[in-house]
Amino acid sequence: MFANRRLERKVDALHVKLDLIMTQLGIEAPTSAAPPRAVPSVPRGDGMAEIDGLLAQGKKIHAIKRYRELTGCGLKEAKDAVESRYPY
Repeated sequence: MFANRRLERKVDALHVKLDLIMTQLGIEAPTSAAPPRAVPSVPRGDGMAEIDGLLAQGKKIHAIKRYRELTGCGLKEAKDAVESRYPY
């Protein structure tokens, strides 16, 4: 309980210091609280070989799940990518 409060105080102190540094450098804080969304990468090499193997076994759902794990993309994007690779 006390450790959490101590960590919260340290984080608050770091925020204050960061704000001072940003002010000194003339950097404005971002207006959006949401971090920028990363563009998912296309798996290469062993990743695609693994996905192709799952598709060859008829495990389309597993292939979509693995594609999502490798790229971090959403369900719709993964489904479209896997189906374009092996349409049936």
